[in-house]
Amino acid sequence: MEVGTITAILDTTLAVIFTWVGYKTSALIYKYTPYSYPNARIRAMEARLFTEHRFGELAESKNLENFVVNLEDSDYKAYLANLGELNAETIERALDVALADTYSLMLKIMPKRVNAFFGLLLEGWDVRNITSVVKAKMMGEVARDYVVELGTMVEKVKAMAEAKTLEEILVILEGTEYEGPYQKLLLKEISLEEFETELYRLYYTKLLDYATSKKGEERVILEEFVRLSIDRLNVLTILRGKAKGLSAEKIRPSVIEGGTLKGRALETLMNVEDLSMALAELDSTKYGPLLRENREALETGDLGALEKAFDRFIMERMNELTRFYPLSVAVALNYILLKEREIRKLKAIAKLLEDGIRAEKIKEIVGEMA
Repeated sequence: MEVGTITAILDTTLAVIFTWVGYKTSALIYKYTPYSYPNARIRAMEARLFTEHRFGELAESKNLENFVVNLEDSDYKAYLANLGELNAETIERALDVALADTYSLMLKIMPKRVNAFFGLLLEGWDVRNITSVVKAKMMGEVARDYVVELGTMVEKVKAMAEAKTLEEILVILEGTEYEGPYQKLLLKEISLEEFETELYRLYYTKLLDYATSKKGEERVILEEFVRLSIDRLNVLTILRGKAKGLSAEKIRPSVIEGGTLKGRALETLMNVEDLSMALAELDSTKYGPLLRENREALETGDLGALEKAFDRFIMERMNELTRFYPLSVAVALNYILLKEREIRKLKAIAKLLEDGIRAEKIKEIVGEMA
């Protein structure tokens, strides 16, 4: 073979190699570089999350004035600076604004290819607010007491809470995806429970559609987060139904499609006779350890323990994914869950201080929260 031919082959081979290396490098840059800044910023925010020791110190505040003063060295200072009337409710609303800003920050700093997911997560608060307001209105309660100032429809929800009639709420919801289910509720085509399920079905369908539209590890992370959340909702719905002695036919309309528990497994769970048999059926699933950890409470019908365990399970799973995928959307999801937990605990401390509960009891209650 002539030297010129050999040189040409080598040049071609090198060109192919360099092209491949360039392509792979570009792919890695596209995949990971957009997460470098947001994840570094989130890691810095994680370092400022409260430890259990800090919650213990806050529990010893004795009153709400001291509680607010003790938060002056935290990120919550600006939110608590001008409360006007100081009580647990105004503090809760200020903390809700802080959480809303956390979601907004994720929308702003996360890569465009995933940031819309955090907008969808905010819509979950729309569903909670709408169902809470509608329930309150139908039960003759003060609806505005149930409004959490989080979500994408806060002003509409406030207007719903102040509506004079149920028909007025339909006008407020006109043009939204919630108009149809609410109209069915007014026409008594569906029950209040079915209305709530329909709203959550719309919400989780959007989340799952978005997650499954992604590729690679982004799809893996988002899809697992959504499916675990659906499992949590379904399992608690079924167990509450069985605790009340409901049949599978009564429970089935309240089950949301899309979880990891599906098909025959879900049907079997719904068709067992009572709560004990449902717990036994779940014992063979991946959620078995959660049941065994809370067996004593569950046997007395205390499903709150399982709800907390589910929350911890999802947080632990997202934390695992942050270690497996350190430059990914898992870091932001994990932080959101941690921030929500921190704010839940702060709200609880504020309410317990207002009620005059002693410090040791507050520490006990807050320590048990997910």
